[in-house]
Amino acid sequence: MKTAALFLSFLCTLSLCAQLTLKDKAPLENLALQGVDDVPLTLAQAKKSLGLIVVFSCNSCPFVVGSDDFPGWEKQYDSLFRAAAANDIGFVLVNSNEGKRNQADSFEAMKLHAQEQGYAMPYLLDNRSELADAFGAKTTPHVYFFDQDLTLIYSGSIDNSWDRSRKQDLPYLFQAIKAHGNHQKIKPNTTDPKGCGIKRVTPPAKH
Repeated sequence: MKTAALFLSFLCTLSLCAQLTLKDKAPLENLALQGVDDVPLTLAQAKKSLGLIVVFSCNSCPFVVGSDDFPGWEKQYDSLFRAAAANDIGFVLVNSNEGKRNQADSFEAMKLHAQEQGYAMPYLLDNRSELADAFGAKTTPHVYFFDQDLTLIYSGSIDNSWDRSRKQDLPYLFQAIKAHGNHQKIKPNTTDPKGCGIKRVTPPAKH
């Protein structure tokens, strides 16, 4: 994929639904989402003693799976999952690409992708983009990090590797996991989400 095309496609269009902001509670915490292991899971169940990280992801976005121009954030999922687990923080992936459910993001394709990539974390199907709409999630990936009370403490990007003009590499999510695990403040606690827009079938409801 050409650089120009990739970077034009990764920016999500303006969200039509309200987005979670810091200190908001996780919505729909008891909504059961089907996992690729065929076991339903709620956010409340996925949370561990120090919190939960929710990453909206998919099977097809080049910012997830990689391309000639970008390595793909998916390559970090395993190490992020292990870092979260070491700090007693839950970690789940959620596929909300309802508009591609009959294509690359079907449930069967999700199962195959998780197997091929060796996902150790839950990979959950978000029917009708219900969870994404409740969160106001924009992109794949889009990160939401909640504390033990399911209160939002970080949202945005995994890191700044998308920024070709960056002066240094900033692993935002790794730093947030480390800080929270050490009971320290997360800085920065909000960054811009970057990636492909979530493929909704209908415009998300306003909240």
